[in-house]
Amino acid sequence: LLLSGLMLVSLLVGCGAASKDMVAMDTETFAPMENGALADGIYDSLKREELDSDYEASTNEKPSVTQRKLIRKIYLDTETEDMDALLAAIDSKVNALGGYMESREVYTGSRYSSYDARRHADLVIRIPKDKLDEFVAHVSKESNITSSNETSDDVTLSYVAVQSRMTALQKEEARLLELIDKAANLSELLELEKRLTEVRTDLENVTSQLLLYDNLVDFGTIEVSISEVQKLTPVQEPGFFNRIGTGFMESLKNLWTFLKELAIFLVVASPYLVTIAVVALVIVLIIRRSVRRKRAARIKKQPPFTTETKE
Repeated sequence: LLLSGLMLVSLLVGCGAASKDMVAMDTETFAPMENGALADGIYDSLKREELDSDYEASTNEKPSVTQRKLIRKIYLDTETEDMDALLAAIDSKVNALGGYMESREVYTGSRYSSYDARRHADLVIRIPKDKLDEFVAHVSKESNITSSNETSDDVTLSYVAVQSRMTALQKEEARLLELIDKAANLSELLELEKRLTEVRTDLENVTSQLLLYDNLVDFGTIEVSISEVQKLTPVQEPGFFNRIGTGFMESLKNLWTFLKELAIFLVVASPYLVTIAVVALVIVLIIRRSVRRKRAARIKKQPPFTTETKE
């Protein structure tokens, strides 16, 4: 009986020690979560293994040609004999195609700057990408295009990179919301909410960048420079005799324009010219009167002329 009792006591002591060791191990494993600190390595592992891998996989995808993002810009130099009619035609066509006028600058000319001043306009127009060619054809029909230029900027890779970044941020936001629901205490909750604020700020910036890309891709940009002229520039180079006849007629036209502008200038400036003439006449009369007085005084000072006779 004594031996059986000693064996029973030894067995109970061993079980108690094992239980204490198990409790100590569990305490060491879950102590950080129970004490309010974020478990070491959980969030960093989440970002490294899930988010970064998704981001790299999305970035390495090669988009097809049909998905390319092209930003088209067209520059047109054109001239017209009727500025008002051309501007009205452009406004009507822009509205019909679903575009909009981004900026408009019209120089109405000034008769004080040059006798041959003409009106000029600079327009920046946004047109849907599939209707750009139709708009250019319309401008060519309504005016005389003297020069044109087009550029295309391929932003496909940048667009995909930004889109992948947005996907990664959305996944991180969703995971953070899950961790917030499982937060054990206030300290862990504050840390997760701080990171959630940073993620949402980055997500807003990325979304704005994508919207900007979409607008630039979906709506092409057309810059139109319009000059109002009296005669349109011929598309083809004229021949020898045509150049002589045209040049002679242009010289006569320029001479007539010069004489006409000179007559207008003389009439407009006549008050100034008359005033200058009167002042000049008064000055001349004063000078002549002064010269006569000096001459008369010089004659008076001379001795009288006498003739001597010899006896």
